[in-house]
Amino acid sequence: MTDRAEELRGNLEQVQERIEKACQAAGRARDEVTLVAITKTFPVSDVRALADLGITDVGENREQELKVKAPDCPDLTWHFVGQLQSKKSRSVAKYASVVHSVDRPSLVDALSKAAVAEEKSLRCLIQVSLAAYGSADAATGASRGGVEPSDVLALAAAIAGADGLEIGGVMAVAPLGSDAGDAFAGLREVASRLRSEHPGADWISAGMTGDLEAAIQHGATHVRLGRALLGTRTPLG
Repeated sequence: MTDRAEELRGNLEQVQERIEKACQAAGRARDEVTLVAITKTFPVSDVRALADLGITDVGENREQELKVKAPDCPDLTWHFVGQLQSKKSRSVAKYASVVHSVDRPSLVDALSKAAVAEEKSLRCLIQVSLAAYGSADAATGASRGGVEPSDVLALAAAIAGADGLEIGGVMAVAPLGSDAGDAFAGLREVASRLRSEHPGADWISAGMTGDLEAAIQHGATHVRLGRALLGTRTPLG
């Protein structure tokens, strides 16, 4: 095993231990939480190494990286987790199985056309702004993206009625400067309201390296981890 593979193995062991402890503290089974490795800026060799270590779900923030890495590792489940321009929908639909960042009706339309063209079903999560929760000011929170909680059900209906798409649940990032627990508690309420109308929309994508424990405490089914697994990123040019 190479030095890098050993480094990734050690990081993964630490992450898995954190997730296990968080699940125990929350009274949840470990298999209720899926780890999505976010490989933004890291090479496809790292993706292969993580796959060899048992990682099955990988996420990318940028379409440019997704379309390069996904064909090299087609057996993995690829998640797109970044802000998405409608014009990039066809490429994302070609390579990803899940889009975590659906935040507007025009993107629903673009993804629907792309999924139909690719002859596949695309699982869509609604990105929710949590600016209203916690102590962060609204401007700071809004900068992290997402629709207002009051608009989630309308967007979910658009997804559910679109060809080639299925409504999978919600995604969010805790607002900067807020208490992550308060923010994720709010997201859990939004997710509950969504499930009341769309029972199959049971995914809650929340939690990153710094706040995965709070996310799991409040019902996260998918945690998105980059730095804890792969180390400090090289800034994109």
